[in-house]
Amino acid sequence: MGASGVSKSQVSRLCAELDERVGAFLNRPIEGEWPYLWLDATYIKVRQAGQIVTVAIAVNTDGRREVLGRATGASEAETFWTDFLRSLARRGLRGVKLIISDAHVGLKAAASRVLGAASQRCRVHFMRNVLAHVGKGHRRLVSAWIATAFAEADADSARKQWRSVADQLRPRVPRLAALMDTAEDDVLAFMAYPKEHRAKVCSTNPLERLNGEIKRRTDVVGIFPNEAAVTRLVGAILLEQNDEWAVQRRYMSLETLAPCQATCKTHPACCLKTQCYRASPCRSPQPFHSQRARCPTQFLPQACSGRPRTGRR
Repeated sequence: MGASGVSKSQVSRLCAELDERVGAFLNRPIEGEWPYLWLDATYIKVRQAGQIVTVAIAVNTDGRREVLGRATGASEAETFWTDFLRSLARRGLRGVKLIISDAHVGLKAAASRVLGAASQRCRVHFMRNVLAHVGKGHRRLVSAWIATAFAEADADSARKQWRSVADQLRPRVPRLAALMDTAEDDVLAFMAYPKEHRAKVCSTNPLERLNGEIKRRTDVVGIFPNEAAVTRLVGAILLEQNDEWAVQRRYMSLETLAPCQATCKTHPACCLKTQCYRASPCRSPQPFHSQRARCPTQFLPQACSGRPRTGRR
């Protein structure tokens, strides 16, 4: 394969140079605001340290996608996700309004504690959980029925349709109806954001493709000797992908991202179209997309005129 004439010292030098480039990339400062953050983890076999490799990608206010970081751990526990998100925050991650993930319990708790942002449960993962409660002959029908809520024009209509479907399923499939009741806020969180963004922020598909490439490359190795070897290969893959995204067209247009940057002149809360945002200590506004949740201050669509009003709880 052309490597017969390469000495051990040359291999060591090349690895050292690669480690330096990857380290600089993974530890670079994060500048600007990042309204949307995707988080997911994949399993890699490692003899030492851990088996979980998590990747974070995000879209900034310029509409560009970037890989923000990577971490390796033994499990997807809350402590692992907390440490990872805090490392991103220390590097400068801010302005996160929506976190898209598979709604792992530890991830949700860590994201709420560290970033204070809203959580979107991946629609694809949720539909897989739904189909597990339905007979094989009715899966396509039930899937299409639930999907009618996603086709609604706004968040209120989507919630109304969602509850209507759940109520009609309740007599025959009570467990599925209970699952829909529990997951309503997380699955429909994306409906509170601009229509142009919904197809991209409703699932972890953008990150799943990257994880698929990581799995394809790492399966060739089989079992990694240590965490440093994982960082070297996975970091190089992420660096390569980030460079490709840098020369591609914007993932989201500047026009559609403009509402995400509009802030109220007399209050630290941020208004995105007709949704209410509340300020958090970490300066990451959180959307109030559920009437059943408690929000200390609600704003009408005219909030940026400078007069906050109390809405219905």
